Amino acid sequence: MNLSRRTLIKSSSAALGLAGLPAAVAWAQTKSKPIHLTTGFVEKELRPGGPMANFWGFNGSVPGPVMRYRKGDAASIMVSNGLSVDTAVHWHGLRVPNAMDGVPNVTQHPIKPGENMLYEYRVHDSGTFWYHPHQSSFEQVPRGLYGAYIVEEDKPIEVDREEIWVLSDVKISANGRQVEDFGRILDLANEGRIGNQVLLNGNAVGANQKFAVRSGERVRLRLVNAASARIFNLKLAGHGITVIAYDGQAVEPHVVEQVTLGPGMRIDVVIDFMQKAGTIFSVTDSGHRGAGEIAQFAYSSEKMLRDKPMAAPVRIAANAIVAPILKRAQEHFIIFQGGMRGAPVIGNVDGQPTKTQEMMEKYGLAWTMNYTAQHEHAQMHEPLFSVRKGEHILLHMINSTDFAHPMHLHGHFFKVLAINGQQTRFQEWRDTVLMNPRDSMDVAFVADNPGEWMFHCHILDHAAGGMMGTIAVE
Repeated sequence: MNLSRRTLIKSSSAALGLAGLPAAVAWAQTKSKPIHLTTGFVEKELRPGGPMANFWGFNGSVPGPVMRYRKGDAASIMVSNGLSVDTAVHWHGLRVPNAMDGVPNVTQHPIKPGENMLYEYRVHDSGTFWYHPHQSSFEQVPRGLYGAYIVEEDKPIEVDREEIWVLSDVKISANGRQVEDFGRILDLANEGRIGNQVLLNGNAVGANQKFAVRSGERVRLRLVNAASARIFNLKLAGHGITVIAYDGQAVEPHVVEQVTLGPGMRIDVVIDFMQKAGTIFSVTDSGHRGAGEIAQFAYSSEKMLRDKPMAAPVRIAANAIVAPILKRAQEHFIIFQGGMRGAPVIGNVDGQPTKTQEMMEKYGLAWTMNYTAQHEHAQMHEPLFSVRKGEHILLHMINSTDFAHPMHLHGHFFKVLAINGQQTRFQEWRDTVLMNPRDSMDVAFVADNPGEWMFHCHILDHAAGGMMGTIAVE
């Protein structure tokens, strides 16, 4: 690894005790009194009366505490590692300085067991984000290390209340314990490790997940997909779903029948609950690997709050993101190949041309980006490409595999311009975008955040299996 291009931050050696850590985090605290996040072991029921399941979690909970800030706040977060393995925390979707991005051996040293690291940065953008480890993510995230991260707009839209749904899954054995089969080549080279139990805010989905609503009520629902590989396709019977943000970034409000959430992605929606008191409507997950009923919205017997939807607008204010100018843009291409069902490819591994089968058998790698398969962070090689700060980038992505890939870029947002050559309707800003099998996709951004930034598939087994790299902004 070329350390001269990387900013490494050494974590302190003093360990913090567990006593007094908050169960939830409200607003940002001052720099002199940082918020504490501690990784550790967690036992919890997935449904009332069920067996205890074993997790790793932040501050004794799964998901971890909701981090909530206002736009412009100075975040100060002390992460303490109570596990027996290295870890680090990535603030997914936040435009932070490169040294605060939480990628071991790329932006910092791993946080060793019993050690701490202080993350400090300004919160520039409002939106729905989340946090999780970037150390052995294919194992640490499905074990339970994830949480929602909310940054309020300067002037939030008017709703009656807000809900946060963190969706994930877990693989549970007959005795209720987690199955210890992380990192199998069959998962790395296929669709990823899919759990057999879907969770909503850490609890088993189904009719037991019942949310009371009042007729006439308007709810803002923030959806986060914290699963390591599962793609959700959510529908709500009897109601319109108005999308107002993708990955925390404002989009022209529009009504959809279904929302699709790939791993790492977030969607903010507004729902006007206008059905009769006493009725119940299900949220379902359909399609491939669909989990069926996720939750129920149950109308209370209270008097109708209003007899028509609230008149207040649902458009949220956009963050200040410099738009790319395509006529000035550098063009770059990334082709994605490999996988168990993919056509045979030759990929460079440690500088050596290697056939797909040998990549899997010898190295535990299955995917290539621009014909190179990357080991996880400790052995990262040269960036996919390097650009100067301020340059405008047009990136053409070509998925030559039989699998979907939610591609995530750290430190930046990008505009989704076209899919398979067809211009997208909303030209939306995202930090994670889902490429379907055999799709091509064009995105553009301004490289205005200096550093070496991860670009990888957020099916975490795919990232561990070679589909990760960096883009250097110098």
